[in-house]
Amino acid sequence: MPITVSVVVAVHNEEGSCVQVARELEAVFNDGLGQDAYELIFVDDMSSDNTLSILTDLKASLPNLRVVHHQNNVGKSGGVRTGVIAAKGEIIAMLDGDGQNPAADVLNVAKRLLEAGPDVGLVAGERRRRQDTSSKKWASRWANGIRKKMLNDGSNDTGCGIKAIRREVFLRLPYFDNMHRYIPALVNREGYGSLFEPVDDRPRTTGQSKYTNIGRLWVALSDLPGVMWLNRRYRHPGNTTEV
Repeated sequence: MPITVSVVVAVHNEEGSCVQVARELEAVFNDGLGQDAYELIFVDDMSSDNTLSILTDLKASLPNLRVVHHQNNVGKSGGVRTGVIAAKGEIIAMLDGDGQNPAADVLNVAKRLLEAGPDVGLVAGERRRRQDTSSKKWASRWANGIRKKMLNDGSNDTGCGIKAIRREVFLRLPYFDNMHRYIPALVNREGYGSLFEPVDDRPRTTGQSKYTNIGRLWVALSDLPGVMWLNRRYRHPGNTTEV
């Protein structure tokens, strides 16, 4: 049976959560899709802790697990891109490696995309009952509000790590650092529709967040004009046929 869904998890210094995340994904996807229909790709973004060795040892007991290692640290978007390039599935399911994303929600967004028509390129999660500090939630709402108004991408929460995207669609998107925050807008730019699915959010119990409030706001302000420029400079050819 060919692999249908490739689950991509970019990790950096997540030694305390990576085993839990991988085993939870295995249990949920074995039950929901079948063992032969999916793969787990963990991309270690040059962790300085024991994440890589833990994941490497875990392969012995998780037959669907693949581990890819970066020689240099390139950030979340670069890790996701590496995983997508390595993937064998037609659907890419993404989540963060910190344990805050329930595996059941990852499976749900992947299934929804599998059932959607070919004009839908993305199903993105939107967090409900978000488990973060008040300041982090305020910064996220502020950045999301400005982005949604300027790009008209329909998304209330691009910071949610849970997404499912067609692999061929992802590979069409322009790549840049922190592009993961703009995936709905970039998917729409290619002429595909996006759907949004409510997902749960759990408290982080181990490790540290890779983002500060100031850093999150700076990324939102610095990258937004560039994405707006990309959208303005693209002319979509519509359906293409070979004659």
